[in-house]
Amino acid sequence: MKLLLKGHNYKYAVEQIMLALFPEERPDYLDNDSKNDIKLESAKDKNAVSAESRLTQGGAYAQATTVIRKAGGEYRGAARVSGSRLTGKLITDRLLQYIIKQSFYRAAMGVVSPPPVWGSLTGIRPAKIAETAIISGARDASAIKMLTSRYYVSPERAAMCVDAAKSALSLKKGVMPRDIAVYVGVPFCPTRCAYCSFVSNSVENSFALIEPFAETLLREISMAAGTARDLGLRVIAVYIGGGTPTALPPGILQGILAELKRSFDFSAVREYTVEAGRPDTVTVEKLDIIKDTGAERICVNPQSMSDGVLSAIGRKHTAVDVEKAAGLARSRGFALNMDLIAGLPSDTPSGFGSSIDAVLEMKPENITVHTLSLKKGSRIMRESTAIPDSGDVSAMLGYANGRLRENGYSPYYLYRQKFISGGFENVGWSLPGYEGVYNMCMMEELCTVLALGGGGVTKLVAPDGRIGRLFNAKYPREYIGQTEKMTDKFRRIREMYRSDA
Repeated sequence: MKLLLKGHNYKYAVEQIMLALFPEERPDYLDNDSKNDIKLESAKDKNAVSAESRLTQGGAYAQATTVIRKAGGEYRGAARVSGSRLTGKLITDRLLQYIIKQSFYRAAMGVVSPPPVWGSLTGIRPAKIAETAIISGARDASAIKMLTSRYYVSPERAAMCVDAAKSALSLKKGVMPRDIAVYVGVPFCPTRCAYCSFVSNSVENSFALIEPFAETLLREISMAAGTARDLGLRVIAVYIGGGTPTALPPGILQGILAELKRSFDFSAVREYTVEAGRPDTVTVEKLDIIKDTGAERICVNPQSMSDGVLSAIGRKHTAVDVEKAAGLARSRGFALNMDLIAGLPSDTPSGFGSSIDAVLEMKPENITVHTLSLKKGSRIMRESTAIPDSGDVSAMLGYANGRLRENGYSPYYLYRQKFISGGFENVGWSLPGYEGVYNMCMMEELCTVLALGGGGVTKLVAPDGRIGRLFNAKYPREYIGQTEKMTDKFRRIREMYRSDA
């Protein structure tokens, strides 16, 4: 999309709302000397979409105006804020970006149909807005009304935001300043799924890297545990993810989990989860290792219960394999999380509905409903694979949301992604009392997440709300032997906590 900014340089705000409303477009900024190019572009290509975003300040108000041009038509939107409210840089920036997005949204409604369920709301964590309203004393109905009237969010999504916000605030009451979650990333999978852009290597092609990776991880676990002890940090949640941790050979998996248990004090842990996402990696032996080393929650993630869809995304298991893996986990006393993805290749609304129904039959404590995210590194994007359109994805999610609520599940966390299909969302649903502690800590930034292993991103949450991130090497070859980089990472963690003491 051709974009022209006048009177401001809030590019990120414009890009956020543009991607939310026109997810297939990418920003192409024009300078002021080429301002006539927008009209020329529209005249040459009737399918081209362009936008001019203007901000004027002075007098009693600051006003944002957007003109969107498409198919020979011009569509205008405006929003303003009282100049008396523009006090201080932080507040001023927030309010000016708000009116810029509002004006863009109002103009876009002449082009976009139907209106997006998230309205003009952008950002990864929409529940945070509901949290702020609830903390200020708003009741549920008032918080929902604020989201629908101010941001044009659909009533259903507004209610989901309020549910997620209440779950986060409930957990937050019991989180202390030195509480942390521990994440361990295992970047190996049996094969790479068509939608995947995570940092993961297939076991069959990278078997030689597994042992040196594990040796490096054991050293990092020891360093992390020493840092936690020295700083008086209390572990409240543990999550072993990836990748697929259960793709590791049993001896390697046992060694990593045993070292975690030996090195850290897990006496305050409320939740310990291991991803066994691929059913074709789940065995009795591995489940017993996981159980014996302290985990009580397992993720068995089919993504679909349609064999045709599973084949289309490159998975080498069937829906029956999912049922068997879930049954094995249950026989060992694990609580279950199961993931599904709306919008996968070859799927349909009726097929996705059948997947929802099949998972509900297994009665997992948690069900996470993702929307397909269109990532540049995935095979879907590289090969331009056909996927369901936004109308079909909307139908999939609508059925899922209704069925989950009917069966006693409530949304306890949700987040959005930049290139998510149809501009929708990812939602974690749980039965009462089974809300995922790690997921809320991570997404709602309730405490520091100490991330170990390949591709791990440590998120430091300071008592004053400041957020810092420390990145591990992404790929196994880069991660192996990175002792010096790890030493620097834990030095920086110590500095942050000591400066806040």
